[in-house]
Formats: sequence, C-alpha cells, structure tokens
Amino acid sequence: QVQLVESGGGLVQAGGSLRLSCAASGRTFSNDDMAWFRQAPGKEREFVARSRWSFSPLYADSVKGRFTIFREYAKNTVYLQMNSLKPEDTAVYYCAARQIGLNEYNYWGQGTQVTVSS
Repeated sequence: QVQLVESGGGLVQAGGSLRLSCAASGRTFSNDDMAWFRQAPGKEREFVARSRWSFSPLYADSVKGRFTIFREYAKNTVYLQMNSLKPEDTAVYYCAARQIGLNEYNYWGQGTQVTVSS
C-alpha cells in the first residue's frame, strides 16, 4: 500500500522559515513527479511546486524565490523549504505523487497545517 506522510508543519511568524517533509512508502517514485499543493480556508486547493527527475523544479508564481522543492531519492522523500513566509501562505499543505504518463496526481498525503502569523 502506497503512503505519503507529511511532517514539519506548524506555527511561525511572518518572515520565518519552515521545512516540510513527505516520506513515501510502498512504492519508489524515482522517475515520477512529486509535488506540493496547499489549501487555505475557503479556497480551492492550489499547486505550489513540483519535482521531476532531470527537469528543473516548477513553482507557482506566488512562491517563486521563497520556496524550494528538493528530493532525497535514496530516502524516497520530497521536501519543501519555505522561507520568507507570509500570512497568505497559511494553509494545509499536501504532498502528492503522480506516476509518469498520468495527468492527475494519484497519491496524496494527509496534509500538514502551516500557520503564519503577522
């Protein structure tokens, strides 16, 4: 059974940093996409960042220059380093994985809350 387990969320002041982790088990995602999404209260879930083997990371405009996605392939883990956090970054952050060739992400984590105070 494939599982994605996020960790690292919490409460931080504006301007601060957090690092989210997502550990995958049950399947190796070396050649697949792994990504981060987020959902703020009352809003639709939105894309944050994507990591794909041998491609440059992809970021939402709202986080470019502040967030960094990176992977440890040996640990089957993806991270999201978040710097210069803003109150509008407050959301539940979800890790997702997508097998190559699929349009939709077919594996999701349970989410981790990130709250940025002003």
